[in-house]
Formats: sequence, C-alpha cells, structure tokens
Amino acid sequence: MEEIVMVSRQFQHPTLLGLLDEKYRVHRLWEASEPEEFIKNHCQGARVMVTDFSKAPKEFISLLPKLGCISNFGVGYDNVPIEHATDLGIQVTNTPDVLTDDVADLAIGLLLSVARSIPEGDRFVREGTWSERSMRLTQSITGKKIGILGMGRIGQAIAKRAEAFRLHVSYHGPREKPGLVYPYYSKLEELAKNSDFLVVSCPGGEATRKIVSRKVMESLGSEGILVNIARGSVIDEAAMVELLQNGKLGAAGLDVFENEPNVPETLLSMDKVVLQPHNGSATDQTRIAMGQLVLDNLEAFFAGKPVPNPVNQV
Repeated sequence: MEEIVMVSRQFQHPTLLGLLDEKYRVHRLWEASEPEEFIKNHCQGARVMVTDFSKAPKEFISLLPKLGCISNFGVGYDNVPIEHATDLGIQVTNTPDVLTDDVADLAIGLLLSVARSIPEGDRFVREGTWSERSMRLTQSITGKKIGILGMGRIGQAIAKRAEAFRLHVSYHGPREKPGLVYPYYSKLEELAKNSDFLVVSCPGGEATRKIVSRKVMESLGSEGILVNIARGSVIDEAAMVELLQNGKLGAAGLDVFENEPNVPETLLSMDKVVLQPHNGSATDQTRIAMGQLVLDNLEAFFAGKPVPNPVNQV
C-alpha cells in the first residue's frame, strides 16, 4: 500500500519533492486555496506531515487521524506543538548538524557586512558616488568582544569562527555548559553590557520570546551590533526598530523577523541594517543534506524503526 505524505509548504530544495514523489503519494498543501478542506478531502490517510519553519498548527494535526510523524525540514522546531504531538503519540523529527556550518558562516558574514558596511560600499561604487567623495569610515571587529546568546551546536560554531578574528567570546544560556572555556554570564543584560557585538543563536519558542528585550539592547549600546540568525520571535522587534532609529542601538544584521516574510518598513531604508531572507541554511549542499535527513527519518518511521533524528520521545 502506498504511504501518504502531506507537505505543508514548498520549501527551497532542488530535488526533495521529486524524491518524495518517487517513494510516496504526496499532497501539496500550499497549492490548496482552502487548506482545511483540502486536508479533509484528500489527506485523511496521511501518516506523515513534512514541514519547515512555517507552522504545523494543532488545527491541522487534529484533522489528520492517522498522523504518526511530523518531519521538520530544519533544526528549529518551535513551529511544531511538541507537547501536543507527544500527547497524541506523534513522532517529531528534525535535521540537525548538517546546517550548523552554513548558519554560523552567515552569522559572521552578517557581522562583517554590518561592521564594514559592505552593502553600503557596494551601492557607493555602483551609483558612481566614489568619483565624488570618499565613503565614510567603518568599524573594525578584530580583538573586540562578542557575546553569543545560545551556545548549542551553532553557537559553538560561531564562537570558533569568532576566535579566528581574535574576538573575545562570552555567552549566555539557560545554564553554563561544562567544558567550554568561554566566560558565562547568567544574566543576558550583563552579557550585552560587556559585549561589542551580540549574536543570537538560541532556539525560538515561548521560553525565549522577546528575551532580547529593550533593556538588553540598550545595554549593548549605541555602538553595539546585534546579529540574529535564530528566530524573529527572540527579539523585541518593535523596540529594536525604535532603538536603531534613535541611535541607542548601533546596528543590526538580521536573517529572521517576527512576522516573516513581512519586514518593518523602517528597516528597509537603514544603512546601519543588513537584511537576509531567513537564508542561514540556504546553500545547495546543506539543503540537499537536510533533505536526505528528512528522507532517512521517513524511511525509518514507515519501517517501524527508531528515527535517526527524534525531537520527542513517544
């Protein structure tokens, strides 16, 4: 019997949908004008939902009586109601490790782009302004202090890269990590106060919602740079925009936003801000590797074997 898989959104991957089509009967939810009606009429036999950082709401889960696995195309899973899924005996999986390096690279890339005003310099040359005057001076990062919020796989990869720039690394998280040589701050405000740059790499979800508060950003200060490659929900976005406007926060490099793909209009015209479209893992190599983990998780689930990348225990 052909297994049925429902894919909630058209994620950016060159071949994964085709590979899923070869193995399973795939229903593409994003093509439906009325998603709930589509699920009721076409997806009742689906045992797997494949999703990404878009939400997998309880309402959709409740409409799938045979659902046994939610396979997340990404490492972050704040888009999935984990406790609800666990209570229903639904296995949740993700795609860790394979995207760590690319996300860490983008974090450092954003920091360099903001500090050295690389996008502004590009426009400066293209628009012919260079023939009229010199561009303003920018900021060096070498030897300065970088605070990292969230010292998991990605945070540690960012720290290793930061060491190459002779940056002094400190971090904050729910608890101190044994074995790390970097100074730990139990209070995020204190970390920000003692950092030139603050990089956000913690998980999203309710536990970290707006943890980068107005006070944290004010502590980072008028010369400080904020970089976010985690989730938009982690930062008080309205406060960040206001602080950037009034000069109480120096600059920002942002790959994620509170209401993606909508970005606050004010940010679009700021030279002190560099923006990316939630692009941390978006390389051919990493997306292919992430897709393979999705396939591996599905194959194990349908075979009744332990999945390689479980998020919850069922």
